[in-house]
Amino acid sequence: MNTPQDSSLGREVAYPSHYDPALLFPIPRRAAREEIGVDEAHLPFVGHDRWQAYELSWLDRRGKPRVAVATVSVPCTSPNLIESKSFKLYLNSLNSTRFDDDEQARQRIAGDLSACAGAVVNVVFGVPPLVDGAEGESLDELDVAIERYGPPAPEYLSANAGQVVTETLSSALLKSNCPVTGQPDWASVSVRYRGPRIDREGLLRYLVSYREHAEFHEQCVERIFNEITQRCQPEWLEVEARYTRRGGLDINPWRASAGIEAPARTVREIRQ
Repeated sequence: MNTPQDSSLGREVAYPSHYDPALLFPIPRRAAREEIGVDEAHLPFVGHDRWQAYELSWLDRRGKPRVAVATVSVPCTSPNLIESKSFKLYLNSLNSTRFDDDEQARQRIAGDLSACAGAVVNVVFGVPPLVDGAEGESLDELDVAIERYGPPAPEYLSANAGQVVTETLSSALLKSNCPVTGQPDWASVSVRYRGPRIDREGLLRYLVSYREHAEFHEQCVERIFNEITQRCQPEWLEVEARYTRRGGLDINPWRASAGIEAPARTVREIRQ
């Protein structure tokens, strides 16, 4: 089984000069899901990991460079997530590769990523529109004292069973760390739900408790979804984190209760 420690993360590696899909490094999702009590065979959510790749280039059939921005959607049902540094190295390996046209390049990328993830990965070229902050009510100006920055503290989560609401709460204060390199990962997160009214101060304290936690982006979002579900018992729930860019890539995991449709459009926030 591949582990993060087996990947190129935290290691000095040569800049790829030739196309090489073997650079892509899959990490099985199963172990991280077992840690939070999620059964791989009966996932309590639907969702995807949406990547936005801003440093993408190849050559046309006559050797002239082409550039693009790609939106990549990996289904959460895929057995593997794609390790980010390997993704960057793979994209760099396309820089000197010739394709007959843009569609051939897109299909090659989609095919290679699908093979790594173990499921069909969707790839679209084009720059996502920019939005100014997450939707919903921001928690970030709440006047609260915070003293815990890790590990994640689900005991902060609670809800008022006597008050059922439908709302979206957001925060730009989510931070976690790469489990291999220790580098910080910054994100805005939105929590949309229907159910007992979630205590806002508790939710903010809970999100900030990820500040020194070491876990991949996708795994953090699944943990947030699972712990809000267990502690607050919403009728339905949707969690999305939009992480800032590193190495020309940003990752935007989205998880939701069964039956919730994916966001209608792909966007990027001002920090992305």
